[in-house]
Parts: sequence; structure tokens; C-alpha cells
Amino acid sequence: MTFILLTLALLLTSASPAAQRREAITPLAPQELARTWDAEHVSPQAPPLMTHEDVVGRLKAVVAATPDMFSMEQLGQSVEGRSIHHLRVGSGPMTILLWSQMHGDEPTATAALFDVYEYLARHRDGPAVRRILSQLSLHFVPMLNPDGAERFQRRNAQGIDINRDALRLQTPEGRILKALRDKLEPAVGFNLHNQGWGTAVGNPPKPASISLLSVAYDEKRSVNDGRKLTNKICAVIRDSLEPFASGQIGRYDDSFEVRAFGDNITLWGTPVVLIETGAWPSQEPDPQLIRLNFIAIISALDALATGNVNRADPKRYESLPMNDSGLLYVLIRNVTLINGAGVEPFIADIGITGNRRVRTTGGKRDMQVVMNISDLGDLRTSGALRTIDGSGLTAVPDTGYETGALVDLPDWKATTDATIGTGQAARVALLRPAENGKYRVELVLK
Repeated sequence: MTFILLTLALLLTSASPAAQRREAITPLAPQELARTWDAEHVSPQAPPLMTHEDVVGRLKAVVAATPDMFSMEQLGQSVEGRSIHHLRVGSGPMTILLWSQMHGDEPTATAALFDVYEYLARHRDGPAVRRILSQLSLHFVPMLNPDGAERFQRRNAQGIDINRDALRLQTPEGRILKALRDKLEPAVGFNLHNQGWGTAVGNPPKPASISLLSVAYDEKRSVNDGRKLTNKICAVIRDSLEPFASGQIGRYDDSFEVRAFGDNITLWGTPVVLIETGAWPSQEPDPQLIRLNFIAIISALDALATGNVNRADPKRYESLPMNDSGLLYVLIRNVTLINGAGVEPFIADIGITGNRRVRTTGGKRDMQVVMNISDLGDLRTSGALRTIDGSGLTAVPDTGYETGALVDLPDWKATTDATIGTGQAARVALLRPAENGKYRVELVLK
């Protein structure tokens, strides 16, 4: 504890403002990091499909390729006996701890960490990486909850949310993280998560692709040297990501959660930065989100290694808009709706939520997005990852329509088993008027 406080004090006060200006080192340009990631990334295309076996294999390959640089140890086992590993690199006086996939269905940062390892190994002779590895000792736990990851679920095999087990320590995974923190006494921790696709930021709402938090350690949200430092780290991360995700970076609620690991690790003396990865408006969101995580992590490490973090303006973090909820996966606007319940057609917006699910069939994992109708009516104040202009279209329950087919408009007076209503699966066909009184199936959502 004393070592951590001394480290923070030295980092924050070691030079006068004039000396800091003279000694400033040019930070890594985020655009250059993005180009490097584009050319060199090794992360998987679909992180939700990563298994514990995949992660362990990749970690062993990292160590085998550069044994003079990286080392690894097994910290212990999960409830079901899966290994939990700790990867180390760097020899600097400032210890940094990064942990990911505390929740098994939150794998984006785990994938990004493999790009961090690749970058450090490939560019070990470059000035930036030499600075990072000479000033920092980096410690990674890339998959803390392997049982949850295997099921693609938040909780561990006991059914416990590990991130609410910091006090009782009833999970082996939680005990492992606590023991590592106590052994290392890191100067800074990075708690890496995913947040729901319904998390929004700004007005009009946009996806909160990345949300940041300088974690509180008491209910008063007191600010000590540690929180001043994490405020500045969050400011560095914001500035590094804005060229790529302007208007899509939010601030996570800093209310103190007495059971949570990030809050308690901060209380125990290691100030924590929380990075939450949200949604990206694309059919294939993962690569862009992994890229953002890579840029954020390397930029933060570079700022700590160079001391440039001291020059960051904490107001850049504090002025971030707060996270909100209610972002839709798909929003169909101004469509004529025949809902299948025998009521007269009406104009409405259809709001659809989406969540990923991973299934294992015959030993093979596959991924799908499960969509449900969350709202109907005037949704003009809502935001969505995908917005469809339904003007001139008719929405009907999908009863087996094929895109491009010519069909008759269903009788709105008839009631059917398939309906369009809130709380139901999003099985919707969009029809456009065609020749001879027919309608062409323009799009089927299911």
C-alpha cells in the first residue's frame, strides 16, 4: 500500500509544470496505432466464439514465440477445473494489472489483449515499446471466468456474478483475483468489460461503443491521488478514441458498489479504470470494437510510461456524457402495420432489441442475434444501431415469406397465431406495393 501511494505521488508531482513541458515526449498517435492494428492484428474475427482452450493455446503461443519477453503462470482453477492464467511482460517500476472476461459473455477485450501482446512483441525494439516495458511491469489475466465463457454467460458455474463477490469471496475466480492484487499491489488496474447493446450516449442517442469510469472507492465518491490519476487516464483514452468513435464515448455511473471488485480494488489501494465495450453500428461490429480497445489500452500504457498522463486534462473525462439505456438494435420508422390481431392497419414505429447467443452443437460453437420487439408507436426520440425507413411499406407477421417474392397482402381482419406485438420475437416481413395488386417482400427480420 505504501509503495502504491509513493508511486502515485511521484508520478503526479515529480516535475514542475515548466519541467514537464520541457521533458514532454511525443505520445503515440492514435491514427498510427489504428494503422498498425489494421496491418498486424491477430485477434479472432468473432470473440464470442473463443473458448477457454483457444485462449490458453494463444497464450502458450505468445510465450513460446518470445520466451525472453513474456512469461506465464497458472494462478489456479475455476469451479469446473479450468485453468486461470497470468501473463507478464515488462520490467519497469510501475506495476499495472489488467483483467478481462470476469463475465463470461464479455470477450471483446480478451481478443484485444492478444493484439496488445502482438504489438509489444513486434515493436519491442521501437522507442515506444521500449519505454513501456522499461517503465511498466504489465500483468494480464485475460480470462478470469472460463466456465462462464464456455457457456457464454455472465456468471460462473456456481451461478455467482464474480464482480459482486469481492467481499464474501465465495468464488475461486474471485479469490484468485484478490490474491493476485494483494501480491502485486499494482499502481493502476484496468477492469475490462462489455456492456449491453442497448446502452446509449448523447442526444440524439448513439451507441455507447466505449464507456469509461474512474472507479469510486466510497459512497462519497471521494477524490484522492489515485482517482485523480484514473480521471487523467480516462481523459487520455477519450482523446485517443475520438478520431474513430466521435459521439460514441460515454461515462459510466460512478456510484459506489460495495460488493464490486473494481470499487474494492480501488479501496484496497489500486485505483481502477473501467473500460466497457458496447455496440458498433455495423453488421460485423467486433473488429472495430477490438480496434478501439487496442488503441485505448496502448495509449493509456504509453501515457503512463512517458508521464504524459500528468498533462491530461481531467475535464476531458468529466465532460463525457453519461450512459443511458434504451438504444434499439433495429428501428423501423413510419411503417403501415398489420399486426395479425384483427385490428385495422395503423402507422407505427417498431422498436427491436437484439442480444447475442452462442450455442454449441456437435462440439462446434455458433453465434446468432436473438431479436425481440420492445416497443411500438411513436419512437421518434429513440436511437438504433440500424434504422429502416418504412414509409410506403407494410409490416406483417412473418409466416414464411422469402425476400423478393410476390405475395398478396394478408387480410387485416383475420387473426393469426403469428402477431407483431411487444415482448414477442421479431418475426416481421416488410412488403412494398408491386404490379397487379401484389406486394413484393422487401425484407424479412427474424
